[in-house]
Amino acid sequence: MTDVQRAPAIRGKTIRLTWTEGPTKGKTHEHVFYDDGTVEWHDAPGPQKGRPTDAPQKGASAKEKPEYAAMRVADDIYAVSYLAASGYTLTVVLNFREHSTVGFASSSKDWHPVQGTFELVK
Repeated sequence: MTDVQRAPAIRGKTIRLTWTEGPTKGKTHEHVFYDDGTVEWHDAPGPQKGRPTDAPQKGASAKEKPEYAAMRVADDIYAVSYLAASGYTLTVVLNFREHSTVGFASSSKDWHPVQGTFELVK
C-alpha cells in the first residue's frame, strides 16, 4: 500500500474493543496499532476461573499482522480498517467522545454490521 493514512490518535495505541452487536457480540478484543503500520489483535486479558488474571489468548491474529489505515473523519472521530490474511476485513468508526464504535466485519462470503464500545489501553 502507498500513502496510507495512520492518524496519530490511533498509531502506536492499544485499543480494547467490546462488541455489543455482531458476530462477536459479548467478546472483548485488544488491537495493537503499531507505529510501523501493522495491527495485531487478541482476546483481551481478564479474570479467568481459578485465576485473577490470565495472559491474552492468541487467536487467528497470532500469525497475522496486516497493515491498517486510520483516518480522521471529524473531531475525535476516526475510521479504521484492515484486511487480515484470513480474508476478513474489519472497518470501524471510533468515536472518542462517546467511546463507541460502529462498523462492518466482512469476508468474501459474509458481511456483518458491528457495534460496541472501546477504551484506550495505552
